[in-house]
Amino acid sequence: MEAPSSETVLLTPASLRGTTAAPPSKSAAHRAILCAALSALSGGGTCFVHPLAESEDISVTLNAARALGASVQKEKDGVHIGPGNPPAGGSLLAIDCGESGSSLRFLIPIAAALGLPAKFTGRGRLPQRPIGLYTELLPRHGVLCETEGGLPFTIHGRLTPGLYELPGDISSQFITGLLLALPLLAGESEIRLTTSLQSAAYVEMTLETLSSFGIRIHPTEKGWKIPGGQTYAAGEHFVEGDWSQAAFFLTAGAIGGDVRVSGLKAGSLQGDKAIFDLLTQFGAETYTLPGHSGNILFGCRASARLRGIEIDASQIPDLVPILAVAGAFAEGETILYNAERLRIKESDRLAAVAEGLSRMGANVTELPGGLRIRGSGSLSGGSLRGWNDHRIVMAFSTAALSACGKTEITDPQSIRKSFPDFFTQYNQLGGNAHVRSSIRLGE
Repeated sequence: MEAPSSETVLLTPASLRGTTAAPPSKSAAHRAILCAALSALSGGGTCFVHPLAESEDISVTLNAARALGASVQKEKDGVHIGPGNPPAGGSLLAIDCGESGSSLRFLIPIAAALGLPAKFTGRGRLPQRPIGLYTELLPRHGVLCETEGGLPFTIHGRLTPGLYELPGDISSQFITGLLLALPLLAGESEIRLTTSLQSAAYVEMTLETLSSFGIRIHPTEKGWKIPGGQTYAAGEHFVEGDWSQAAFFLTAGAIGGDVRVSGLKAGSLQGDKAIFDLLTQFGAETYTLPGHSGNILFGCRASARLRGIEIDASQIPDLVPILAVAGAFAEGETILYNAERLRIKESDRLAAVAEGLSRMGANVTELPGGLRIRGSGSLSGGSLRGWNDHRIVMAFSTAALSACGKTEITDPQSIRKSFPDFFTQYNQLGGNAHVRSSIRLGE
């Protein structure tokens, strides 16, 4: 069990009301930054990627772009990415991926396609998260991999084109990494899935981003064909708002407030935009309003009664913690299933959610691949572990809004991984969150 943080956040009940802006999508930003870097490296172009919120994960990807040989110049609301200093020939690149699984799984095949020897490191739970698929695939295509089962992970050699067979029910980050890298190879490659695709929305996001940078990918019955010898086109790239982060504030509206979120794309390919429809199914009152410059405000307010629902989480795993909070405030039973991969995130999120909501008085049963929540419509405050996991801390902070009494959560600094301004926006909407030094919580 992890040692408690030296800080906690103390929260008292409140009702969030008003309008706040969704931060730029972390998922979209990772993809755009790396495509911009490949534009600089393959074609010598300069791109402007904006807006960006420099969370810890995004800083990792920006630093990696520099390590690959691109220049990164920060502006007020974005970055210019262009040609920089190429790595010294034959030198081993040191790429620290922090706790970012996306950065790690995207960058390994990119470095291999560029023929750059590299050593990947990380911290937290990242060194234990799965990368074994690459140890099977990459050696078949010219790349030597050195690992003792996790990080550090070292590669040598240049990736060669050909057939890449892999299961579709693994993390979509592996598929995205290959889709980013294979257009750089000299010949045509094919990605062939041996099982059905999960987290399909994330792959669709990748394909949309690649298209915006001029990369051609051809769908097949079981995957994609990728022509080789392609060059990433330079240009301006706008990063849309993040539905997965907006989910916390929309759910805050559903359980006892009235919150509107700006900056979200109605036609987004982000799978987590499902939060809007799911809150409607729970019985919350969801609505849209026109905003400035054609922007749409997505709103959610509390209704007389929320009711439990069943949710297949296979395509929306990041929403599970906040959906569990909604279920705890709903009457009846909420079941979240097909969420096995949450066991290997920044924490075991199924166990973390079950423990925290149980401490708040919820009736939660942890399933092998999900959660069963028998909601009563109310929770109590308490002392909770944040598990150094940004989504766990933000989900419990949302639950604290409508709990009876004070709530204290460890590891509030973990929000810097994805949403550094979360507590600022939380308080601006009427919340009462105060980060402070902590005493050790009981086991």
